[in-house]
Amino acid sequence: MGGPRRRGVLGLAALLTAGGVAFAGVGTAQAADSAVTAAGTAHSAVTGAGTFAAPKKKLKLGAKGKTVVLLQKRLAELGYRPGKADGRYGGSTLTAIWAFQKVNGIKPTSTISSRTWNALEAPKAPRILVKNGKPTRAEVNLSTQIMVMYVQGVPKLITHISSGSGIPYCETTTWQGKSQRFCGSARTPTGNYKTTWRRSGWHKSYLGQLYNPIFFNGGIAFHGALSVPLYPASHGCVRLPMNVAQALPAMLGKGVPVHVRGGFKR
Repeated sequence: MGGPRRRGVLGLAALLTAGGVAFAGVGTAQAADSAVTAAGTAHSAVTGAGTFAAPKKKLKLGAKGKTVVLLQKRLAELGYRPGKADGRYGGSTLTAIWAFQKVNGIKPTSTISSRTWNALEAPKAPRILVKNGKPTRAEVNLSTQIMVMYVQGVPKLITHISSGSGIPYCETTTWQGKSQRFCGSARTPTGNYKTTWRRSGWHKSYLGQLYNPIFFNGGIAFHGALSVPLYPASHGCVRLPMNVAQALPAMLGKGVPVHVRGGFKR
């Protein structure tokens, strides 16, 4: 949930302002062919192999122009959420770049250099955490701080996240008209869950404001936040960039499996 923890790593409040996701009854051979076709379709949806020629022009946060448009369109094609293809390299595009870089084994940075451009030409698919999971599901990788939303087996949304910091906390806040003190451990537990209730717009919880929260483990939810830094910083929820939190509710319905795996190493 809410509560940003301050560090020397760039948060997104300012950046977001600057910036503005066995076959039953089928013979064995036919099932195998269908499985290969489905896997190939999913892989192609992520890699877009042979469809992109990178300009190799170095870009920095704040850049504008046609090369940024090309970057934004490529990220969107691969399932990332850079925001509108408006030619402005702002906060939404930055978080999409972070997600892409992490999936491709590149240290997250705001600078788009040759290594990132090369990866955009031949990208890797995100690592599948649950091999026999439902075709439509959400997977949260705490180790890489990535969430992937699969729709019918295809990764339709890949995003940078910030999960629970793991640090014990005590917060004093006004809740239900009374000043109350809450203490706990800011953890995002691993396990298998399902989405439950949700709210549209800003929702006030006892630990802060959550944008478009979708709950999946008690009081733990996916939600938009103005700060989604490059380290776990929440009280336990899975923070999302604001533009991702706007898109996710239409994709992630009630009762959809959510799998949380891994652990962040500092």
